[in-house]
Amino acid sequence: MSNNNPIGLFDSGIGGTSIWAAINDLLPNEDTIYLADSKNAPYGQKSKEEIIRLCFKNTEYLLNQNCKIIVVACNTATTNAIKELRAKYNVPFIGIEPAIKPAAVNSEKHIIGILATQGTLNSELFHQTVQKYQDTKIIEQIGHGLVGLIENGEINSKEMDLLLHQYLEPMIEANIDYLVLGCSHYPYLIPQIKKILPKHIKIIDSGEAVARQTKKVLEEKGALNIEPNNGKAIFYSNSNPSVLVEILNHVYEVKCVDF
Repeated sequence: MSNNNPIGLFDSGIGGTSIWAAINDLLPNEDTIYLADSKNAPYGQKSKEEIIRLCFKNTEYLLNQNCKIIVVACNTATTNAIKELRAKYNVPFIGIEPAIKPAAVNSEKHIIGILATQGTLNSELFHQTVQKYQDTKIIEQIGHGLVGLIENGEINSKEMDLLLHQYLEPMIEANIDYLVLGCSHYPYLIPQIKKILPKHIKIIDSGEAVARQTKKVLEEKGALNIEPNNGKAIFYSNSNPSVLVEILNHVYEVKCVDF
């Protein structure tokens, strides 16, 4: 493993760019390669076997680009496939899980909400995490349709607003004081979510925690790039790249690839 090799990230689409942004902010010297498997988005309603197969495919693509560490920038992929990935490949993996712990530990009412995909909420890893916080009431909500709208560039659509009201209002009525965003796509909805939630409800996502863990593992492996260069970022998509270009504010080129 060379210190100059890139950090690889993959997601079922554009959502993991919220994780990429946190890593890029914390580790500006590092080169990064981001892979959007938008052709197969969303992962949330696929079987565990299909998710594992897609994760293997994405990992092999990034390993062929000489990535020194791979960030699974997708909650559904992490909760369903991280164990299999670590068993199969000799490279460090960083997963992303819903930030249940900080919400449960800091909740004064001991009532929190989590908005996530079906694949994440149904996973064994998620249920194991929830079992650790039995003194906290956790209101689970599947975000049916949200990822599809984000992938289609319809973040500010009327349909998105209607779905968010439908999913969040029962949580407000249940008196939550923390909302956990359990999908890497969902941070792009924070402006709309804030319009719906009362101001006292705090929103938590996993981006900064994943960035810190990535840095920690690279330090432990002696693999941080300490050269004072600005890292280069390469983005790949296997579907229409226009929404990814938009999310990146037209700052970065997105290469369309067939994989």
